[in-house]
Amino acid sequence: MGSVCCSVYWQFLLHVQAAIYRRDMDNQIEVREFLRTRRGRIGPAQAGLVTGTGHRRVPGLRREEIALLAGISIDYYARMERGNLAGVSDDVLDSLSRALQLDEAETRHLYDLTRAAQPQPSRRRKRGDDRTARPSLRRFLDAITGTPTWVCNQRMDFIAANPLGHALLAPLLTDPANQGNNARFVFLSPAARTYYPAWERGADDIVANLRAYAGRNPLDKGLTDLIGELVTRSDDFRIRWSVGKARFQRSGVERIHHPEVGELEFAYEAMELTDSPGWTMFGYTAESGSPTEERVKLLGSLTATRKTLEPDAL
Repeated sequence: MGSVCCSVYWQFLLHVQAAIYRRDMDNQIEVREFLRTRRGRIGPAQAGLVTGTGHRRVPGLRREEIALLAGISIDYYARMERGNLAGVSDDVLDSLSRALQLDEAETRHLYDLTRAAQPQPSRRRKRGDDRTARPSLRRFLDAITGTPTWVCNQRMDFIAANPLGHALLAPLLTDPANQGNNARFVFLSPAARTYYPAWERGADDIVANLRAYAGRNPLDKGLTDLIGELVTRSDDFRIRWSVGKARFQRSGVERIHHPEVGELEFAYEAMELTDSPGWTMFGYTAESGSPTEERVKLLGSLTATRKTLEPDAL
C-alpha cells in the first residue's frame, strides 16, 4: 500500500468506515455522515437564501439554515444529524428531503435509514439459500434467447443466467478469487478494467447501489461483511464509499470488452424479482443492426458450439 494510504488520514478513514459497517451496523454513524455530506454540498444561493458577504466557516449550509428550510427546530435537526432518527415522522422526512435537495434514490435511502433506526427493525423474509434459483426461474431464463440475461442478489452475487448471460459474464464467473461477485470483480480483479472500458462510472454505480442496499437491509450480515472487506482491500472502493452516494441504477448503457468477440455496447434494464427479496434481473439489449448485435450473435454461436462439444460447460 502506498504512502498516502499509510497516512494518518487513510488510517482514520479506514477506522471510520470499518466502524460504520462492523457487525452490528452502526446506523447512527451512517445517518450522521449522510446528512452531513448532503448539507455540505448545498450553498446558500442554491437554497435561495440571502446571506452576508462575510466568510462562512462551513462548506454548504449551516444546521440552522437546513432547519429553517425544513420547517423544524434547530435542536430537532441537530438531534437528527447526530444520528437519532427514531420516531421521525414521514412529514419531517419529506420536508428534510426537500431542504437537502435529495433525489429519489437519496430520499429512499433516508427512509431506509430511518426504518433501521427504529427500536426493533423488522427482518425481511429470507430464502433458505439466497444464491439458489428455483427451477421455474432457470427455465424462464433459458427461454430468453438473443439477449444476455442474468440474476444477482443485493450483494451482487451471481445467481443464474441464460446461456448468453453465462458467456457474456465468463471473465467474472471463471475467476475464483471474486467468488462470482461483481463488486469483488470490479474492485479486486485487474481484469475488470479491461472488461469494463467505462470502469470509473461502473465503479461509482456499484458503490452507490451497495450503499442504498445497506440502508435498506442493515441486518444483512453478508452485505456488511462484503462492504467491510472492500473497504479494507480496495482504495478505489474506500474513496468512493466516503463520498456517501446512494442510488439504485435501474437502466443505462453498459460497455463491455469481451475476450472472444471484442467491444460491446448495450442498453440495460434492471427489474426486481418481488418474490425473491433483494434479487434483480438484468437484461442487456443491442441496437438493431449495430456491431454489438452481430457480435452477440457470434457469441451465441460460439456458446452453442461449446455446449455441443462440452455438454456440461454451462
